[in-house]
Amino acid sequence: MSKKKRILLELYRRLYDSFGPRHWWPADSPFEVIVGAILTQNTAWRNVEKAITSLKSLGLMSPEAIYNLPVRDLALIIKPSGYYNIKARRLKHFVEFLFADTGGDLKRLFDQELDPLRRKLLSINGIGPETADSILLYAGEKPTFVVDTYTRRILMRHLLLPEDASYDETRDLFMSHLEPCVSMFNEYHALLVKLGHTFCLKRNPRCQDCPVKGLNE
Repeated sequence: MSKKKRILLELYRRLYDSFGPRHWWPADSPFEVIVGAILTQNTAWRNVEKAITSLKSLGLMSPEAIYNLPVRDLALIIKPSGYYNIKARRLKHFVEFLFADTGGDLKRLFDQELDPLRRKLLSINGIGPETADSILLYAGEKPTFVVDTYTRRILMRHLLLPEDASYDETRDLFMSHLEPCVSMFNEYHALLVKLGHTFCLKRNPRCQDCPVKGLNE
């Protein structure tokens, strides 16, 4: 076993032992996960929940409903999520892609192979790597690793990555050293977010109390 694999597994074990299962992503359907992944860009999750509640209360939580809804009306409904005009267009871009690719069928979409499907998602206007991987992992149950600010911060502070590491370099660290496992990648990402929220803060990190202190020593 390589040193990096050993450290990544130890990191996961310590996080799981400390925080337990995170039960992420909270949603009633794969499409709701996709909507949440797009709306959560540059905003807090509590704001996303308000927008999702509005969509669901109006019976609009489906690809067909979003596809047929004027973008101006959609923007007003998702206003609590912030940047609502931009995010309304991004939701429309996704559902337009979905209907063009599979006639609006999410199951057919996620029946496609991971790598080519990931490239397709990244070609959609407004869908970046983190959003694409969130959609693939949490909605499509594909074994891809989601990288966010917390992930990079934690890995860099434990000297597992250089400070200028890109998204793909960070993702590749997990993809190349761990077995592809949807359930583990799901938990791992959520646990890293929890660590970033509670201990590995941007300012004044709580290093002395951190459950992964001394990981790479």
